[in-house]
Amino acid sequence: MPKDRKERLAIPLILVAVAFLIHGCATLHIGAEKEVKRMLVTAYSDDQKSTGWKHMWGIFFLPPVYAYGPNEGKRKQVGITADGSKAKKGTIAADIKKYPYGTKMYVPGYGWGEVHDIGTTIKGEHIDIFFTDIDNAMAWGNKYLDVIILR
Repeated sequence: MPKDRKERLAIPLILVAVAFLIHGCATLHIGAEKEVKRMLVTAYSDDQKSTGWKHMWGIFFLPPVYAYGPNEGKRKQVGITADGSKAKKGTIAADIKKYPYGTKMYVPGYGWGEVHDIGTTIKGEHIDIFFTDIDNAMAWGNKYLDVIILR
């Protein structure tokens, strides 16, 4: 390849790399207040046991309803979080009095996530991270980890 052609290709590649780095840094929330907290990190999925739902009257073709709690018997949208978004990898359930919806967290071994959900037993320095299947959630177990919180 002629030298001037290599140089012409190198400049756009360098510009793309610089743009990628700048964009990548921007997604890390430059200027956000960062704190590290030791937290109990548990896991959940959208299965019946994790999210407390059952089929109305136990009949599989009837709609899902809350199995217990203040909404017991009321219709439940499976896979929809407390703030109305769809649960996916990165969804975190937390005590919203301490960590409001939208709080970003880095969980070692899981990655970045954002608070979109709540749980009846999720209080204080305890978070629940979402997995797409119950097997991965069960394999996670209960861990005490140093979680990075961006506010």
